[in-house]
Amino acid sequence: MIMKQKKVTVLSLAALGLQLAVGSSAMAQQPAQTKDTVKVLNEVLIKDSRVSEKSPFTTSNLDKKQIAETKTEISIPYMLELQPSVVVSGENGKLGETSMRIRGVDATRINVNINGITLNDPESQSVFWYNVPNLGGMAQSIQIQRGVGASNGGSSFGGAINLQTLNSRSHPYGEAGVSYGSWNTRQYDISAGTGITKSGFAFDVAYNGQTTDGYVRNGWADQQSLFLSGSYYGERSLLKAVAIIGNQHTGITWNGEDASVLDENPRYNSAGEYYDALGNVYYYDNECDYYNQRRYQLYYSYLLNDNWSLKAVADYTHGDGYYEQYKYNKKYSKYAIEKSGKSDFITRKQMLNSAYTANVSANYNGNKLSASFGEMFLYYDGNHFGNVLWCKDSTGFDENNFEWYRNTGHKTDATTYAKFDYQFNNKLNMYADLQLRAINYAINGMSDDLFMMDTVLNYLFFNPKVGVNYRLKENQRLYMVAGIANREPARADVKDAIGNMVWYGDPFKIKAETMLDIELGYNLNTGRFAFGANGYAMLYKDQLTPSGDLSSSGYALMENVDKSYRLGIELVGGYRFCDWFRFDANLTLSMNKIIDYTYTDIINDTTAQNVTANTDLAYSPSVVGACIATFEPIKNLKLQLTGKYVGSQYLDNTSRDCYKQDAYFLLNFKAGYTWHLRSHNEVEAQVVVNNLLNHKYRIGAWAGDWSDGGWYGTSCGWYQQPGINMMGRLAVRF
Repeated sequence: MIMKQKKVTVLSLAALGLQLAVGSSAMAQQPAQTKDTVKVLNEVLIKDSRVSEKSPFTTSNLDKKQIAETKTEISIPYMLELQPSVVVSGENGKLGETSMRIRGVDATRINVNINGITLNDPESQSVFWYNVPNLGGMAQSIQIQRGVGASNGGSSFGGAINLQTLNSRSHPYGEAGVSYGSWNTRQYDISAGTGITKSGFAFDVAYNGQTTDGYVRNGWADQQSLFLSGSYYGERSLLKAVAIIGNQHTGITWNGEDASVLDENPRYNSAGEYYDALGNVYYYDNECDYYNQRRYQLYYSYLLNDNWSLKAVADYTHGDGYYEQYKYNKKYSKYAIEKSGKSDFITRKQMLNSAYTANVSANYNGNKLSASFGEMFLYYDGNHFGNVLWCKDSTGFDENNFEWYRNTGHKTDATTYAKFDYQFNNKLNMYADLQLRAINYAINGMSDDLFMMDTVLNYLFFNPKVGVNYRLKENQRLYMVAGIANREPARADVKDAIGNMVWYGDPFKIKAETMLDIELGYNLNTGRFAFGANGYAMLYKDQLTPSGDLSSSGYALMENVDKSYRLGIELVGGYRFCDWFRFDANLTLSMNKIIDYTYTDIINDTTAQNVTANTDLAYSPSVVGACIATFEPIKNLKLQLTGKYVGSQYLDNTSRDCYKQDAYFLLNFKAGYTWHLRSHNEVEAQVVVNNLLNHKYRIGAWAGDWSDGGWYGTSCGWYQQPGINMMGRLAVRF
């Protein structure tokens, strides 16, 4: 408790000191621009990726206040857990590596962007949230688009998440917070800004960090992020420089374990495990994942006149990192060492990558017609290499730190788009979105499985979308949208296809995937009561879906399926019963199927046969729901009970009970109280209790059939999730 109070004091003084340093000259000054002009200039930066309420898309929006209420969650996925059709999971509970799915679609198919610049890694196409922890702490607002989404960089197959970084405020400010919770989890954050000075300059900074021992063994984490922003607001222009720096050092937790092992020890994790000659078990302490990412952005927006605005963006992202593992009793041939037999090894797989992105656009806003035209170009340079740091029996090694593979990836992505919105009258408007993407991806060199990967792939995609929005009354609307999205396979998919071709003689058969998405929705908002219903049909050709297995680095291995679909309805509602009580809920009911999927079924220990059937898509529950009960019994006190239900799902595409993950329901409690002090200063305290009912549940890690000498079987691994756990937070704001 003494340590916690000391941290609050240090952070509070730091925030106050920064405010005093920048505030004495700025507090009494007013920006030269009107608030409306500043707002428009900021909005131009995100206009390409965001859609308005009259656009025919299915969206959810979180503003700065709503984001602030989730500050105890350091990961964006858990900040968004209660949004419709969202399912969030973690290998170590909410700590370390976390991921999310929207409508059953994984992170590689969710287009995530910051101020309109894609955050997804160009090769893996995924977003590793723990590389830049607490992006929400540097976010002004977040918009989630479910379904095909508006065009912005890569295609959306399940949705898009659009983050807007902190806007400059009109006055100086400062905030500092500390949190402490289960498993010695500590979070700390500080943010401050000068406000927009009379000369038009503004500077903002936000720092976030987390350390934890973790729920599972080796689940420790040390994560930090830094946001820096400098802006100049001219009479009709905005120049803004942003730096986002993230660093994470975490223990490896992606192995997954057999259910019988977790029954005996729920916190067991085999990462780093090895044995001596007598069979005694030991663990390698540095079984870890490390990554450092720096993202530098420069934005310029200009208001030509009341109708036209221009935007230009340049982004440079650099990342380097590795994961280090102890390999117990492995063959020398795994590392291309000309020696028979086995030994223990310590290996380090490393990557070094850079991405350069440029984006220019022009926006027109007229009385009836709104239009956007843009060009985006991305060049990516990735290097992958691995070293044997140590071998137990080094005889035959010329030296330790032996490099056993190295390969490079180069990718260019050129995108052109045009968007139009035409208002026929005060009730009806029509939307059109046309995107053309040209992609070149080249891989050269040796893989970690010791086969040459020299491959060049080219794709040309046309992604059209069209929709209509009809306002029945001022508080009611109907909308419909249809769109086509195409997406290239990720690096891991290409690598697996090359490996199957080299080792098994299979043809190179990994394909790009195509989706037709059709959505029809209705929204009503009376102020006290809100309701929304959205039906969707996502129809796929050659969809890439998890086969159930994981790669050695924790990636889900994928396979193309010829025809598949996701059909569903999303219901959203909320009602304020009185001034101090409100209830909100959402529910998604869906069917997620592969048509005529052929797989091998294990009949008994010595018999297997091929089966063709309509099966469920992996990791796609048919029922997902959430509810929030909010109580405000007295001024400044807010109490919330939140519930999240995720229906049963399968770990692969065969719909067999042996690979079925049970449904689960989680009940959480949150309490917050704010003391308002003089001069707009305030102190806020929060307490969060997760998994209030102490529900013991597991989520799937991997699944796969095996055969050995005429014997057949199935096996799967699980991530044990924690029971009841807590987090407390104290924040001060100036």
